[in-house]
Amino acid sequence: MGTKLSGKDLAVQHKSEIKELIASRVIKGKRPPRLVSIIVGEDGGSISYTRGQKKVSEELGILYETKMFSENISEDKLIDEIKELNQDNSVDGIIIQLPLPKALNEERVLDAVDVEKDVDGLTDFNLGKMYKDKKSFMPCTARSVLELIKSQVDIKGKEAVIIGRSNIVGKPAAFLLLKENATITICHSKTIDIESVCKKADILVSAIGKPGFVTKDFVKEGAIVIDVGTTMVEGKVKGDVNFEEVIEVASLVTPVPGGVGAMTTTMLMKNTCEAWLKNVQ
Repeated sequence: MGTKLSGKDLAVQHKSEIKELIASRVIKGKRPPRLVSIIVGEDGGSISYTRGQKKVSEELGILYETKMFSENISEDKLIDEIKELNQDNSVDGIIIQLPLPKALNEERVLDAVDVEKDVDGLTDFNLGKMYKDKKSFMPCTARSVLELIKSQVDIKGKEAVIIGRSNIVGKPAAFLLLKENATITICHSKTIDIESVCKKADILVSAIGKPGFVTKDFVKEGAIVIDVGTTMVEGKVKGDVNFEEVIEVASLVTPVPGGVGAMTTTMLMKNTCEAWLKNVQ
């Protein structure tokens, strides 16, 4: 029987460092960091995520604002709103909540964010810098995956399998683990015999949004399993991993909720503070 790997516990450590950093600057007369989150439409997951952002921001001393727009807003109008925030020197970080309504071009909207305020690390510019191994804002969820794994094991030389190839989680998580000298395999909808591929993994990361998809048949004895999935099922958030089954064979498994999601908000705040420090020093 394995152990639950809590993102909440690790987040507490990071939040303590962030809170201390902010307080040390504010007491010297510097303004606090400011983060603006943009929601278009009424996606339940996005609204829930922003509530968590607001709570953590207040806890750490970060000024936080949610700007909500109708799902019928035109793409040009939304981009004008983003550009206005880009020009506001009191705003350090901007995050666009995904998914956007289908009528909007997600890539164009994300790339409207000033790269110095792109604290979710999803502009083409920041992703490109990351993949070239240059300093940049890392996508928050992928960074959370990395931090959780690093807190438990030396990644070097490990076999890591990522289920999912999205630009938001799968691909950047694979790159960050590769940077730590893991051997990487990415699985997706066209992967043949996905169970056998996953069962070779010392580290298994699932980020596909299919509740209960990963069973114990996917998992090598003693593996670390990171569940990035968050799907609403009958009013409850469910992960990709069948936790009760998988914890019987894995050494560590992240729960949903309380795993990667708990760390993701904290990594967003960490990125926001990094942007803020450039503006107040």
